[in-house]
Amino acid sequence: MHAGEDTESLDRATRDFVAARPQLFGVAYRVLGSSTEAEDILQETWLRWQNTNRTGIHEPVAFLTTITTRLAINHAQSARVRRESYVGPWLPEPVDTTEDPQIGAERAEAVELAVLLLLEKLNPVERAAYVLKEAFDYPYKQLAEILETTEANTRQLVSRARKHLAAERKERVGPAEHRRLLEVFLAAAQQGDLAVLEDVLAADVVSYSDGGGIRGASRIPVIGRPHVSKYLAAFAPRFWPAARTRWVEANGRPAVLVRVGESPVALLSVDVSAEGIDRIMWVMNPDKLLPYVATLSS
Repeated sequence: MHAGEDTESLDRATRDFVAARPQLFGVAYRVLGSSTEAEDILQETWLRWQNTNRTGIHEPVAFLTTITTRLAINHAQSARVRRESYVGPWLPEPVDTTEDPQIGAERAEAVELAVLLLLEKLNPVERAAYVLKEAFDYPYKQLAEILETTEANTRQLVSRARKHLAAERKERVGPAEHRRLLEVFLAAAQQGDLAVLEDVLAADVVSYSDGGGIRGASRIPVIGRPHVSKYLAAFAPRFWPAARTRWVEANGRPAVLVRVGESPVALLSVDVSAEGIDRIMWVMNPDKLLPYVATLSS
C-alpha cells in the first residue's frame, strides 16, 4: 500500500485482482508448465499491483495480464537453464481441471500435458504469444502491446508456434476414444500383455518418466513401439502387483493415479492420435505429484 492510499482504494485493488486471478493463473501456468511456479508469479504480480499508482488504470485485467505475462516470460527464460540440468525427462506439472475445464481461459487450449510439453521447445515469447492468442483470444494489437513488439512480429510468433505444434502432433481422437484406449492400455500394461500393447501403441510412441532423479524412473525417454512395449512388459511384474489405481482428470484428459499403500507414486496420462497412443507420460516426481493429489476431492 503506497503512501496516501486509502482502505477503499486497496479494497478495490484486491477485488480487481481476485476477479482477474483465474485468468492470470491460466496465463502463467501455460507459459511455465508449472502450477507452483505460476503461483509464485501471481504473488509477485499482486505485490506490484499493490505498489502501482492505479488512478489512471481503466482496465485492471489488461494491466494485470501484462504484468503476469512479462514476469512469466522472464521466469521461463531462467527456468530453461534449470530444466537443462533436470535429471531425466521433464514433464509439466499436472493440474486438476474438473472444477475449471478451461483453467481461467476463454477456451481450453494449450492446457493438455502433451501440448505443454511441446510448447516447452519454443522460446518463452513464442509460447506466451501462442497462449494469449489460442487460449485467451487476444487480438494481435493487444498482444503486441503486452509483448512489447510489433503486430507483424506477433503474428509471426503465433504462426511459428502453430507450425511447431502441427509438425509435432497428429490429429487427436475424441474424448471417448481417448478414454477407451487408455483403459485398454492400462489393462495391458498391468498384465504385461505385449500383443495388446503393440496393438494400441503408435509406431513412433514415446514414453516419458519424470522422476526428477528422486524416483526410480527411466532417465531417458523410451522410443518406438517395440522398445516401449518390451519396457512396459518387463516393468509390469515389479510395479503393478502392489499398486492401486484411481481414475482422475488431469489437464482436461482422463488420467490414472497410481498408489502404493497410501503413497501416490505416479500419474499416468497419454496422448492419442488416430494411429494410437503416441505419448505416454508418467509424472513420478513427488514435487509435481503431491500438489496435484492435494487438489483432488477425496
